[in-house]
Amino acid sequence: MAKLSSKNADVKLGKKTPASYSTTDADTITPAADNDSKYQPTENAEMNTQSLDPEDGLFKLFTDSVKDLYWAENHLVKALPKMINAASASSLKDAISNHLEQTKTHVERLEQVFELLGKKPQAEKCDAMEGLTKEGEGVIEDTDIGTPARDLGIIMASQKVEHYEISAYTGLSKLAVKLGLNDAANILSETLAEEQQADETLAGVADNDIKISSDTEK
Repeated sequence: MAKLSSKNADVKLGKKTPASYSTTDADTITPAADNDSKYQPTENAEMNTQSLDPEDGLFKLFTDSVKDLYWAENHLVKALPKMINAASASSLKDAISNHLEQTKTHVERLEQVFELLGKKPQAEKCDAMEGLTKEGEGVIEDTDIGTPARDLGIIMASQKVEHYEISAYTGLSKLAVKLGLNDAANILSETLAEEQQADETLAGVADNDIKISSDTEK
């Protein structure tokens, strides 16, 4: 049986044009005077669906995200030594120092991903990471040397960085799987696990190693 057009179906089913709309001609539908809605009606209210190849847009999103993370990791290699020098608790210095070495490896892993994509490593500025590292520098400027406030501030700033990276690597590894880039997904998942461990280590330092006495400055 032939399928009725929506216009013909309305006629056969006895549907009427709502009073809130008025038709001025065959091609234009405008709000009637009593329609106070801020939304303009469209000629066809039915949603148009579009079938896309899974790689349309997604592959570009993936490569752009890798470039973004490549910039972020390279930026961290330069930013983390400042945090190490500013920290006073030895366990905090060790935690950040260890993660600095991991971060250098993360840069190399992203270069492996570029190689799998058949592209040369390229960085695109990551505004989020730039903002997070600036926030960490602000903590150092606003706290006194050797105080729990500075160490805890550094931990908080560092965990914000870790949480951003955890979110980025989680999403990127899942996108790699969707695109069938399983080798890249495995590389990204390896880094993700290290970011999660770094976050847990920082939390442990904050809980166990930063001592606050009753007379600590408020």
